[in-house]
Formats: sequence, C-alpha cells, structure tokens
Amino acid sequence: MHMRRLMLILTLAIVATCVVASGGDVQAAASSAAQPAQQDEFVPIDELPPGDRLPAAPLLVAAYAFAWLAVFGYLWSIWRRLAKVEQELADVARRAAER
Repeated sequence: MHMRRLMLILTLAIVATCVVASGGDVQAAASSAAQPAQQDEFVPIDELPPGDRLPAAPLLVAAYAFAWLAVFGYLWSIWRRLAKVEQELADVARRAAER
C-alpha cells in the first residue's frame, strides 16, 4: 500500500514538473522544433530574441527536478526499509531475551 502511494506521488510530481517546465504551451514547443534558417555569421547572444537564448532551459529544469525527486524518493524508500528492519531486529532481540 505504501509503495503504491509513493509511486502515485512520484508520478504526479513528474507530470506536474513536466507541465510547469513546458509552460503548458504545446504550440511553442512544436514551433521551436522546426529548423531555423541557417546563419552564415556569428550572432551575439545579446542580439537574439529572448526565446532563442536558451530554448532547452525548461527541459533542463525538468530533468534536474526529476533527478532530485528520484534521489529523494530512493533515499526515503531506504530510510523506511531500514526502519522496518531495525524494528524487526528489536523484536527478535526482545524474543531472544524472553527465552
């Protein structure tokens, strides 16, 4: 039951991160995928429109958010399992002391 709840929370977090990172604008993502005209000379970044400066920034943020969520989810899972093992060891020690 706990694993299902964890998977549901992680799935919702991933979906929310992807929606936020993409800005919810599918049209902009489709238009940015089109090939721009080839340039023959260097264009300083200051002269580029704001949308062309770092088009992969939302994807980069989403990737880092997903990676950190996965790391924290894994650490939380280990912490829970370790607590369960420690409880079982305490029960075994208690039973051994009763004999």
